[in-house]
Amino acid sequence: MQTEASGLTHRLAKEADLPALREVMELAISELQKPYLSPAEIEASRGSMGVDTQLVKDGTYFMVTDVASGRLAGCGGWSRRATLYGGDHSTPLRDENLLVPGRDAARVRAMYTHPDFTRRGIGRLILSLGEAAAKAEGFLSVELGATVAGIPLYKACGYQVIEETLAPPVNGLRIPVVRMGKAL
Repeated sequence: MQTEASGLTHRLAKEADLPALREVMELAISELQKPYLSPAEIEASRGSMGVDTQLVKDGTYFMVTDVASGRLAGCGGWSRRATLYGGDHSTPLRDENLLVPGRDAARVRAMYTHPDFTRRGIGRLILSLGEAAAKAEGFLSVELGATVAGIPLYKACGYQVIEETLAPPVNGLRIPVVRMGKAL
């Protein structure tokens, strides 16, 4: 589906898209976290962020492409599984159990924008796609684990802070994660 006014198009990601998704995630982690994290913290954050192939398999992960250039501008999605954040790597917080619509909050997951495409509405588009899909499945609210860099976007989109926490340690460092939520 194309959004004419913004020059963006979106679709659900497929397994064949994983290399491109990983590239955007790596660039986003490396570049967009610089104002908030030290180089060591950015390196450690790679241990708690990244691609979660379960989202692609579940058909809940979106890709946003810039129409003019054909480049992948961002990606992100939502989940009906209990894991709040994290990639394919095993973490103590990983939980593949299915959430119950109407009782549990769906999860917004793995939001990344290519550094060349920030401030163009990619994050807002992905949030709106995920929120609409979760609502269509009967979820009444959504939650996410925000990086410090993502908090301004999520607050602007109506998310409220639930708790401030730290990711499990990687290389002896714990990265800030803010659990946020929103009613649908």
